Amino acid sequence: MRFMSQSPKDQRQDSQGPFWRRKSLAEMTEAEWESLCDGCGKCCVHKVRHANGRVSVTEVACRLLDLESCRCGNYERRKRLVPDCVVLTPTTVAEIDWLPATCAYRLLNEGKDLPDWHPLQTGSSEKMHAARISVRGRVISERDAGPLPQHIVKWPGF
Repeated sequence: MRFMSQSPKDQRQDSQGPFWRRKSLAEMTEAEWESLCDGCGKCCVHKVRHANGRVSVTEVACRLLDLESCRCGNYERRKRLVPDCVVLTPTTVAEIDWLPATCAYRLLNEGKDLPDWHPLQTGSSEKMHAARISVRGRVISERDAGPLPQHIVKWPGF
């Protein structure tokens, strides 16, 4: 996906700019793709899909999520350990209706840029955590939770 609203001058600058402004999601290397994840942990939070199709977010995280770092504790084996784990690809990003509004994959798929707090912009995930973009300090493990509907929450930017 290219940013179509740019002037020719901006497009020339982008040819020298960061990869996420120069390449579509499908054109990225595996390393570039993986680096887009800001580590917010929002995709690892359980959701409840209601009969009307609406999706609610819970404060319950996958058992593999490290609640402090907001990263998967076993990323390489996650799909084997958690069969319903959703693996994001350039194709699935467009199909998933519950990705948070702050998700880099979603933003780039929609033709938008990365936010100022994104680790690729700042060099660290701390600005993202400080801005309360991540789930740090706001979730519990599924091992400690009861029925999901009892844990539905409303978070801005989801």
